[in-house]
This record gives sequence, C-alpha cells and structure tokens, in this order.
Amino acid sequence: MDWVYVVIGLVILLLAGDSLVKGAVNMSLRLGVPALIVSLTIVAFGTSAPELLISIEAIWDGVPGLALGNVVGSNTANVLLVLGIPALMATMHTSECDTRVSYLQMLAATVLFIVLCFIGPLNWVSGVILLAALAAMLVHAAMSANKHRKQSASDTADDCDEEELEGADPNLGWGKILLFLALGLIGLPLGASLLVDGSVNIARHYEIPETVIGLTLIAIGTSLPELATTVMAALRRQADVALGNVIGSNMFNLLGIMGIASFVGTIPVESEFLSFDLWVMLGASLLLIPFVFLKVDITRLWGIILSALYVAYLLLVLV
Repeated sequence: MDWVYVVIGLVILLLAGDSLVKGAVNMSLRLGVPALIVSLTIVAFGTSAPELLISIEAIWDGVPGLALGNVVGSNTANVLLVLGIPALMATMHTSECDTRVSYLQMLAATVLFIVLCFIGPLNWVSGVILLAALAAMLVHAAMSANKHRKQSASDTADDCDEEELEGADPNLGWGKILLFLALGLIGLPLGASLLVDGSVNIARHYEIPETVIGLTLIAIGTSLPELATTVMAALRRQADVALGNVIGSNMFNLLGIMGIASFVGTIPVESEFLSFDLWVMLGASLLLIPFVFLKVDITRLWGIILSALYVAYLLLVLV
C-alpha cells in the first residue's frame, strides 16, 4: 500500500499544483497585477508548492533529511533531467536567451546555500538569510523588467521575455478561478502527506535512509511538472525558454523553499550531503555555463550527456 500512496500522492500533487497555478495566475491578472509580478511570485510559489509542502510535512514527521534531499535532488534533476530529456527530442535554442544575470544569481544562491549547510544545521537564522536573498533577487528582477519595458518600442525584445504566462485564460470566470484555487489548496497538503508517509515507510522497510528517498524518488516526482512543460515546449520547437525556467526554479527552491522550511524546524545536514550531494548540485549548475555565456544550443548530443550524467548520479546514490 505504501507504493500506492506514493503514486496517488504524486498524481494529486501534480494536479493540485497545476490547479493552484492556473487559479492564482488568472485571479491576479483579473485584479490587474502585472504578468511579470505574477510570474516572479505566484507562479514560482505555485509550481514549487509540492516541494514546499513535502519539506514542511517531512520536518513535522521528524524526517528533515527527506526535506533537504528533496530540494538538492530536485535542483540536480532540473539541470540534468529536465533539460536532458527534452533535448533528446529536439534541439533547444538556448542561444537565443540572455539569462546571464539570472544564472549568476542562481550560482550565488547555490554557493550561499552550501556555505550555510557547512555552518549548519539550517535554522531560523539561515531562513532569514535565504529569504532576504530571495527578496533582493525578486526586487532586482522587477526593476530590470520595468526598465526593459520602458525602452523604445522599436527595440527588439529578448525571446525569453516574450514567453506567454502559462495558465492565463482571459475568458476564465470567477467561479472557475475560485474552484481551481480551492482544488489546489486542498490537494497539495493531501498529496504531500500521502507521498511523505508512503516514502518514509518504504525507506524504513528496506532500510534506505530518508535522505536517499528524498534525493531520488521524491526529487524526480516533484520535478515532473517542469519536465512535462519542457517536453511539450521541445515538441513544439519552443524550448528556447527552458533554460530560464530551470534557473528560476532552482533559485526559488534554494532560497524560498529552504528559507521557509528552516522556520518550521531545524534541519541537520548529514555528512553525505557535505561531501557529495551538494557538490553534485553545484557541478550540475556549472554545466550550464556553455549554454548561458557561450551561446551554445542544447542539442541531442547534450541531451544524451545530461541524461547519462543523471543516471550515473542515481546509481551512485542508490548503490
């Protein structure tokens, strides 16, 4: 039954996360909130809600290692898996996106998080630092976007800035908006509870550390929304924005989710994270340098390399 709970929990999380994003986006746009602010805040919170709820649930259940493993594993999966698999289907023209500033911010967030882990354990002080860094990055992004919007209409906008806001539907009525919000808010904690309880029981039955479950099963599960979106974009030959999405997701996972989770309870950092998993996450982030600074497209060859690296990482974690 534990495996059934895990599968049901994952399905509920995926459906509830999509419902929450759709409802929140349309409500905000109906209220006149700019699409930029919606994408930086509500969409970021909504798409990361499964990871956030799982982290909080894990801490409450006395398995904080699962929470840390979930975020670190998700960030690694976002680079190697979420970019690797779609690239196997079609070349992603990331050379058309200018994500240099956001990428440097993501690297800074990664280094900050690693430093806090070495100082560890993660507590409310760590949470304050992480959330302050997130707020600074959101303010910078908002200011940069407003400056860009004030440029002459004759200027050519970046392809990355032309991305449509996912889930926006100008014809969606208030009744459906409220229904989507309710389904998301009810489904997320329910799915998180089922997934965490089932995963913890499986780990204990097979004597697998909860951190390993977090780095593998749960990390892949909570990365499915990003993976599904990127795969569809690749099939439509519109995957040039995937790199920016991964960068933003990784940044929010480290600063937002772990920042909030650190207020829920103290999160110890096991030695395995300090000696291996954190550095794999950083190494995966550094693999993005050619796509960000050298204007290299993510071709099928790169898709093979990234996917193979993720498989190798899973084998090292599980063995």
